[in-house]
Formats: sequence, structure tokens, C-alpha cells
Amino acid sequence: MSLFELFLVAVGLSMDAFAVSICKGLAMRKMMLRNAAVVGLWFGGFQAGMPLIGYFLGKQFESYVTSIDHWIAFILLSLIGISMIREALSKEEEKADDSLAVKAMFLLAVATSIDALAVGITFAFLQVSIVPAISFIGIITFLLSMVGVKVGNVFGMKYKSKAEIAGGIVLIAMGLKILLEHLGFLG
Repeated sequence: MSLFELFLVAVGLSMDAFAVSICKGLAMRKMMLRNAAVVGLWFGGFQAGMPLIGYFLGKQFESYVTSIDHWIAFILLSLIGISMIREALSKEEEKADDSLAVKAMFLLAVATSIDALAVGITFAFLQVSIVPAISFIGIITFLLSMVGVKVGNVFGMKYKSKAEIAGGIVLIAMGLKILLEHLGFLG
């Protein structure tokens, strides 16, 4: 997986965290760099940790699924992408909450990084160098989460669903690319 492809996956994965960060920023009366950093650390940390867990789980089953690993990567990334798009298009409103309490942030960090667990499983099948990959994903998510807090504080919910749709499309495209490469349609 090239650095550019990894960047696209990192951005795609971070869109849920970005959307929730916008909600956090929306609820804050005044955006403080410290609060944005706290949000970024929670989301960036979990977006880095979950693929690592997924990677180790995937390695346990790698020998059993090597012949169909490209299909697994395609299906998982597509399902995650479709789920993100569906969530973005739903009429359900998310409640804006500025709490940075451990319990609230832990639950949000887990919820926004479940898809990263599945991506970690696909990394095991794709022979991705995991430490640089999860570091990159964590840093990208940290930065985008901080930006999300600022965007939410300044612009409100205007970009939330667009970010989730873009992230979903990127993940579906990456899954399709992996599948087409393994089937010999892309060089």
C-alpha cells in the first residue's frame, strides 16, 4: 500500500471522528486549543489503536483466508463506506455535547473507531507495515479532529454530512482498487 493510498484510508477512517469533532466544536461556547487537542488525542489514539488490534486478529487467521483476502478487504471497506454514507444521509440529528469527560470521550472514541478495527484486519492480509500505518492514521485523525472542533465552532453542522459521505466514498474506492488489483484488472 503506497503512502498516498494509506493517506486516503486515514482520511476516510477519520471522517467519523471529524464529524463528531464538529459536533463537539458546535457545542463549545468558545473553542480552546486545549479542548481541541483533548478531542484529537482521544480520537487519534483510538483510530491508531483499533487497527493494531484488528491487525493482530487478522494475522491469527491469515493462513486460512489468503486466497480470498482481497474479497474480504473489498467487502469490509465497502460495508464501512456504505455505513458511513447511510449515516450521513439519515435524517437523525446528533445531539451537540461539549463534554470532554472520560466516559463520554471513551464511548465516542470507541464508536468512531470500530471501522478502524475492520481496516486493521484487512491490513494483516495486505502485508501492510503496521507501525507506520497506525501512526499515520492516528496523526491524521488527531489533526482532522482538531480541525473539526474548530470548524464546528465556527461553521456549525454545515460540513458534517459531506465529510462522512466523502470518507465513505474513499473507503469504498480503496476496497474496489484492492479487489481489481488482485483480480488483475489494475497494474
